[in-house]
Amino acid sequence: MKKRILTGITTTGIPHIGNYIGAIRPAIKLATETDESFFFLADYHSIIKNKNPSEIKSSVKNIALAWLCCGLDPEKTLFYKQSDVPEILELTWILNCVSSKGLMNRAHAYKAAISENELEPDKGINMGLFSYPILMAADILMFDSTHVPVGSDQIQHMEMTRDIAQRFNHLYKSILTVPESIIQDKEKVVPGIDGRKMSKSYNNVIPLLGTEKELKKSIMKIVTNSLEPGEPKDTDNCSVYELYKNFADEDEVNEFKKSYEEGIAWGEAKELLFSKINKELEPIRSSYNELVNNNDYINDVLSDGSKKARQIAEDKMSQIRDVIGITKIS
Repeated sequence: MKKRILTGITTTGIPHIGNYIGAIRPAIKLATETDESFFFLADYHSIIKNKNPSEIKSSVKNIALAWLCCGLDPEKTLFYKQSDVPEILELTWILNCVSSKGLMNRAHAYKAAISENELEPDKGINMGLFSYPILMAADILMFDSTHVPVGSDQIQHMEMTRDIAQRFNHLYKSILTVPESIIQDKEKVVPGIDGRKMSKSYNNVIPLLGTEKELKKSIMKIVTNSLEPGEPKDTDNCSVYELYKNFADEDEVNEFKKSYEEGIAWGEAKELLFSKINKELEPIRSSYNELVNNNDYINDVLSDGSKKARQIAEDKMSQIRDVIGITKIS
């Protein structure tokens, strides 16, 4: 059986270095090592929390552009927008009808949301948030995905997807592929400029698609301790060192660590980090500058991917409708 991976891409905000290290780079590498790969922009997922249409539209473009500039090959990977495959929403309803409310009650995101409400547990919680795992399951099961790369925070949702697929197969017929998880980040945390996890919500990110000047300015803002040049420095819990490890080979990392023991100045350490990151981002930045105003190219890539995805989805939905009895009268 061919290995088919599927990756959902969040369509909010502008990607940063943390996204590149934790999701974009490993997913693209995995796609080159796999028989078949499906990458989709999860724009329907974004409206659970984001009610700003113009922001959603611009985010979809920026994120599609980021992945293409980072090396996603639409000739080898089927790249599409979730909203261009309406069969996914049809499957979502069908899976709603075989999924128990008790299973959804146990979802971490839902439990976290109700824990913040004191008097009325479900205040401010929409059905999108509550049933998010079912839409995620439809995304995955529609395309008979065999493996799904996920972060550790999505492991529960993958287990729910497996439960839902097995429930459907038990009730009707074994036509849904039960997928396996590929855990990408394990315990990996990419530090931001303040030492906390890099996140837009903390305003501590290093830009991925910014100019060389913007990149250097962000790196120079990384918080360090007050040790002077010549004083030995510890690599433990050091954001500069942790970021450097993600862009250097083993020999370079060992040399960098040795420079810490010899008392490298923080300014010099940050310059070395900037040089290393900038070298990897230069071709990405060049590609971005070339394509940022070429909306026709982006639309053509997504349109082509969506057509191919929809053909597969239509064939799968025909099978599903048949086994659940939603077919022509005969």
